[in-house]
Amino acid sequence: MWPFSRKGGSGFSSSSTAQQVTDNIDATGLTAVVTGASSGIGTETTRVLALRGAHVIMGVRNMNAAKDVKEAILKEIPSAKVDAMELDLGSMDSVKKFASEFKSSGLPLNILINNAGIMACPFALSKDNIELQFATNHIGHFLLTSLLLDTMKNTANTTKKEGRIVNVSSEAHRFPYPEGIRFDKINDQSSYNNWRAYGQSKLANILHANELTRRLKEDGVNITANSLHPGAILTNLFRHNAAVNGLINVFGRFVLKNVQQGAATTCYVALHPQVKGTSGKYFSDSNESKTTPHGTDADLAKRLWDFSINLIK
Repeated sequence: MWPFSRKGGSGFSSSSTAQQVTDNIDATGLTAVVTGASSGIGTETTRVLALRGAHVIMGVRNMNAAKDVKEAILKEIPSAKVDAMELDLGSMDSVKKFASEFKSSGLPLNILINNAGIMACPFALSKDNIELQFATNHIGHFLLTSLLLDTMKNTANTTKKEGRIVNVSSEAHRFPYPEGIRFDKINDQSSYNNWRAYGQSKLANILHANELTRRLKEDGVNITANSLHPGAILTNLFRHNAAVNGLINVFGRFVLKNVQQGAATTCYVALHPQVKGTSGKYFSDSNESKTTPHGTDADLAKRLWDFSINLIK
């Protein structure tokens, strides 16, 4: 990553790492769920939250990979509290099972980090017959959040500590289909574009956090919901595009963030006192940032909410 990045109002920049943005923050007593925690920024987010004292539950598809991650974290941080539970965001049954098992554990929930995602994959349908990127990146997280919200509300009430919901979006939200969300053509294979479909799903992450903010404020609940762009990062998200993947591997280390920098904004929004009381905002490089007109469209957010409710029924 370029070493000459400018610091924003938070005091952090694109080159800040997750450890740096959480320096001197004590997360002891907090419980966090991190989806997609067995690789990339999900793993680093888990490690840093555990380093700061939080009990982290990794929601993962690959339990063997999660076992390796847990062992590596415990080797580095013997006092870390990290557990793994199976979670496939592309399957509503899997999401329901995860939520049910989490609630049965009796654990509190202070922080929910909706991090998992797939990017620009060829057209496919999820197990519930929804276009796979929209299903995995948005609907799975929408359902998970809905199912865990009561636990978060109870935790916030009992502990008197602010709950935080963090949606990992992307600058790709700037390039969805022209209408933003194609409510009538979600599963239309003939006009499917893998990158626009990805942009659509990432726009949905922002709109979800915004409408959630409105509803939480209406209910007077001490929980915030924000979205963020982690930065262009060296991860396996590019695996579905061989040409891009090749370029990334050659030039990426000069212009992209490493994983430690990529997890910074997530950890900042999840833990930093500067973000206390802030909700319905979009962050980039550990600073508040601006989204597109689509990303601040309250009517579009409400319509997406209703559309998503119908899909998860």
